[in-house]
Amino acid sequence: MTTPRTSSPVPPAAPDAVVAALRAAGCVFAEEEAALLAAAADTPDRLASLVARRAAGEPLEHVVGWAEFRGLRIDVAPGVFVPRRRTEFLVGRALALAPAARVVVDLCCGSGALGAALAAALPDAELHAADIDPAAVDCAGRNLAPRGGRVHHGDLFAALPAGLRGRIEILAANVPYVPTADIRLLPAEAREHEPPAALDGGPDGLAVLRRVAQGAPAWLAPGGCLLAETSGRQAPAARRAFAEAGLTAGVAVCEESEAHVITGVLPAATPVH
Repeated sequence: MTTPRTSSPVPPAAPDAVVAALRAAGCVFAEEEAALLAAAADTPDRLASLVARRAAGEPLEHVVGWAEFRGLRIDVAPGVFVPRRRTEFLVGRALALAPAARVVVDLCCGSGALGAALAAALPDAELHAADIDPAAVDCAGRNLAPRGGRVHHGDLFAALPAGLRGRIEILAANVPYVPTADIRLLPAEAREHEPPAALDGGPDGLAVLRRVAQGAPAWLAPGGCLLAETSGRQAPAARRAFAEAGLTAGVAVCEESEAHVITGVLPAATPVH
């Protein structure tokens, strides 16, 4: 799991005992986490409660209530998928493909981190987001409403307003892509505290991605792009799914963050039915 960044040293309010408790619980970045927990607590009792939650295995982002994503502070509520830093690469690829996009959709939005990052870079764009999980919709609403975004509840494209059909220039879909059988191998923080629907991608991890790829051409504007993250092992099959849907498909890789992003562009001459 990720740890929100901080450049500050552990403040005096975070005693050595906090660092020791976190280190004993297996927190690799105990000093950094202690600083964040201390900053989130207004009383010693509150700090003790936060430390106990973190030591029990709750994701740090859920404990402090936020995560950093592309320099933004994103609200993250308990039970909502925590945005991963490697997914920042997807946002960068989206902006490279459509640097002047006017209509942006964050599908499977979770906290709305992708939508918030895209809105920060494209402040004049019309922004929509959607998720099947009501808790995620509530959380994304808090992050996107101040940026002019609208968040919808429902299953993939069924959640979106019909008026978006054929108009979307960036469709960022952070779909679940963990194969069902591999869920048990995930860290306990993810298995026990994040919604299964945000993790489980079906037998090969690509069930939701295929549904998004098949539906995307009807919603994308000519030249519009679809982007989704996968693992390196899944990337060839995911690229084929995009191509079979009629998109000009590619794979972008960031070696540093081990991120694999599948991109699909709707050719300008493609008729949409």
